[in-house]
Amino acid sequence: MRDKPFDLPDDRWRQTHLGRLLGHALRRFDARVLQLMAASSQAPLALSNLAARDKVGAAILHITRHVPLTGARLTELARMAGMSKQAMGDLADQGQAWGLITRAPDPADARACRIVFTENGLAWLAAFRAAVAQAENEFRAAVGAEVATVIALGLEAYAP
Repeated sequence: MRDKPFDLPDDRWRQTHLGRLLGHALRRFDARVLQLMAASSQAPLALSNLAARDKVGAAILHITRHVPLTGARLTELARMAGMSKQAMGDLADQGQAWGLITRAPDPADARACRIVFTENGLAWLAAFRAAVAQAENEFRAAVGAEVATVIALGLEAYAP
């Protein structure tokens, strides 16, 4: 037990440390991508309407980011996204309900299935690519090309 109260040092660092800034930047970037997806003429209409009504959360971007064009098992997707299999399963169910992905038989194992993009999912992916490119261009314009390049190189080195 202490005789005097603990003297807290300056704690402004909690608001400005790298992890917090990266988290804010990721949420801002994802929100902008979803905003662009909502206005996209490339995205399937039903999906862009969902995005416009804030029914597509940033979590569904895990599906968009991680499903390879050749498909993958749920356990692989969960590992790539850094999520539990159950959480990725919930996202896969949501993505399947929206028509982004489907479960297809795995040719290597008849007991397993692979998560693959549907035609609508591939259209969504093309729109996602365009939205990410625009959001990256906006980021470069906001911070300058040199700073954007240094940030990208640093993040690639830090989080391979």
